[in-house]
Amino acid sequence: MTDILTKHRFLAPIDPAAVRADWAARGYSCQDFVDPPGQQWRDFVHQSNELVTVVEGHLRLTVGDTTVEAAPGDEVFIPKGANHSVVNIHDAFTHWLFGYD
Repeated sequence: MTDILTKHRFLAPIDPAAVRADWAARGYSCQDFVDPPGQQWRDFVHQSNELVTVVEGHLRLTVGDTTVEAAPGDEVFIPKGANHSVVNIHDAFTHWLFGYD
């Protein structure tokens, strides 16, 4: 799998409206999500590409056989059809954005 993580795609502090505008220009939706510490979302597959950006906190994402840790401003690309999981590895709530094309 190609590199799925773009470090510092968005500059801190993260402005969700700026991310939303960037993604809209690239053909993606944008939704907010907040997860408590330890929250796990396992084994999802979508029929569209997905983007994920952390606003506050830290996530571990596994896409196929690749695992990355995303910090605020990082962007993760999840290709359509890829099995993926997301885990909040922060010791507090993690605010993140996700969208589909």
